Amino acid sequence: MGAPQASTRANGVIATLAFAGIVAAIMQTLVTPLIAELPQILHTSSANAAWVITVTLLAGAVCVPVTGRLGDLLGKRRMLLACSVPLIVGSVVCALASSVVPMIIGRGLQGMGMGMVPLGIALLRDVVPAEKLSSSIALVSASMGIGGGLGLPIASAVAQYANWRVLFWGSAVLAVAIATLIWFLIPDVPAGAKGQRFDAPGALGLGVGLVCLLLAVSKGAEWGWTSVTTLSLFIAAVVVLLAWGAWELRTRDPLVDLRTTARPRVLITNVASIFVGFGMYASMLIVPQLLQFPEATGYGLGQSMLAAGLWMAPGGVMMMIVSPFGGKLTDARGPKFTLICGVLVLAAGYGLSLVLMGSAWGLMLSLMVINSGVGLAYGSMPALIMGSVPLSETAAANGFNTLMRSLGTSIGAAVIGVVLSQMTTTTGGYSFTSESGFRTGLIIGCGVALVAAAIALVIPAVRRSASDTAKDDAAPAPEQAAVEA
Repeated sequence: MGAPQASTRANGVIATLAFAGIVAAIMQTLVTPLIAELPQILHTSSANAAWVITVTLLAGAVCVPVTGRLGDLLGKRRMLLACSVPLIVGSVVCALASSVVPMIIGRGLQGMGMGMVPLGIALLRDVVPAEKLSSSIALVSASMGIGGGLGLPIASAVAQYANWRVLFWGSAVLAVAIATLIWFLIPDVPAGAKGQRFDAPGALGLGVGLVCLLLAVSKGAEWGWTSVTTLSLFIAAVVVLLAWGAWELRTRDPLVDLRTTARPRVLITNVASIFVGFGMYASMLIVPQLLQFPEATGYGLGQSMLAAGLWMAPGGVMMMIVSPFGGKLTDARGPKFTLICGVLVLAAGYGLSLVLMGSAWGLMLSLMVINSGVGLAYGSMPALIMGSVPLSETAAANGFNTLMRSLGTSIGAAVIGVVLSQMTTTTGGYSFTSESGFRTGLIIGCGVALVAAAIALVIPAVRRSASDTAKDDAAPAPEQAAVEA
């Protein structure tokens, strides 16, 4: 096949994987406009309805590292198709649900589809020509943020002008479209870790530990941070994860190779990912509330749910625009430089929001800057990870990095949630988060971004021998041929 045809095929792969990431991320924000109405829709309490949000986070956190490892063992295309199944089934279950239990089950299935993102990023290293690799990694990695940014206004419009079930029927159609595109456009690349076994005890241990940790973090404010339940979950998470770590170091084919993960370049990147995830999610909690709070508060902007979503939409578009430039920056200066630039832009966006939070256009502009920083940072982290791990571990390593970002968003949601709930004022007989509460949240977001920049500064440079470079240059050749075949 000639070069133009091969390039066209590669473009189809990149577009499909980016679309898959966007759809998977949309599933997370799908029910955001319905949060206030869920108890009435599902005939349940607010506490039970909150599980519709929480279960998606838990399912994604547990399944992302597992599907990443299975992608290395069984083939990434096969696992991408497998991830599309719970997306489709979960969407249909939610669309048909009339009570809270089936809705929670459906949302859990949708969360399982989040494994598409790290699988897609890892597959790019196998099938995309070297000159397009950085920009394609940046785009697919940023698709998580793009999906969140675009999904909210779309979901708001549907929720406001149509039946809520249309949201889930629409997500089912998107999931079917993704599965079809993967089937026809994604090449079947040989598994990179053939002959190794799947670490079932490791998957179980990591799943239990993460569920305990994320439940404690996400529900701590509701249950009480010093309650027996919350403290027990934190203690259980520490014990289980320590035992899991000991097992992973001793088993022959671990779910996550902790020795590789402990390499300074990988370890520090993963730590930075937690802070970047925190920094991204803080704005997603604060900006919608500022836009929708009543003008009578003196700082709320009185926008409708749909209008608020439309004011936020350019932020998602900006992330899509910036991602390719992030790839070019990575090619020119390296992924570490791109990550540092990204988190500094993120911090600048929060600083701008403190000045411009009094108007809808000011918040829109601030969010565009914040999301530009997120796009640069998200696009650089997989490049840092994949440049430091063997080809046979790319999907698992990216899955673990995605998990670290999710952990950051969970911690960010908990911390910012506490700040906004504790710093309140009363207007017209109703209690609202105070202006100082929002400002404190924005200052925390800015500070976290600056911490991420400080962490990124100490990421060590790659030190590779000539023989290692030669091996890596030679290894992708059969997979590159799969694109050109």
